[in-house]
Amino acid sequence: MKKSVIILIIIALLAIWGISKSVGFKNNMVTMDEDVNGQWAQVENVYQRRADLIPNLVNTVKGYAEHEKETLTGVIEARAKATSVNITPDNMNAASIKQFQAAQDGLSSALSRLMVSVERYPELKANQNFMNLQAQLEGTENRITVERKKFNESAKQYNIYIKKFPNSIFAGFFDYEKKAYFEATKGSEKAPEVKF
Repeated sequence: MKKSVIILIIIALLAIWGISKSVGFKNNMVTMDEDVNGQWAQVENVYQRRADLIPNLVNTVKGYAEHEKETLTGVIEARAKATSVNITPDNMNAASIKQFQAAQDGLSSALSRLMVSVERYPELKANQNFMNLQAQLEGTENRITVERKKFNESAKQYNIYIKKFPNSIFAGFFDYEKKAYFEATKGSEKAPEVKF
């Protein structure tokens, strides 16, 4: 009789230990998943800041460079495309992030073309409003880089956690999947060639 009670107590203690461990793993996964989602929201925030600056920049340039209409239209279209790509925690996968990144790269390219065309207008480059907007865009680009790095670090910690044993068992059971990373744009590993 005593042996069966001891065995039942041991089984109950193991069950309690197992349940508390699984609850702990689940809670950690929830915390880390929310951290990744929060970092993603911050990435979107800085990209939105850039998108919000663009109409003011376009209007400032438009006043000085009326025949740059094609370039300005390209910037407006690229902005529209970049702001139309939405990623939520439910569709945060490698394909979605790649699509988002491609749209943002298109906007960066359009902005670069605009800045090159602005070089032909010294009076625009001297305009205080334009100079302020340009400085804000430069600062925003730096923020984008920082927030993308933080997102990748957060996603890395999460991915490591859900891949470790026995976490991987619980991650699979609770449907926690690997998070995708921002990756460098193809060809960015080569330095641009400068010719004089």
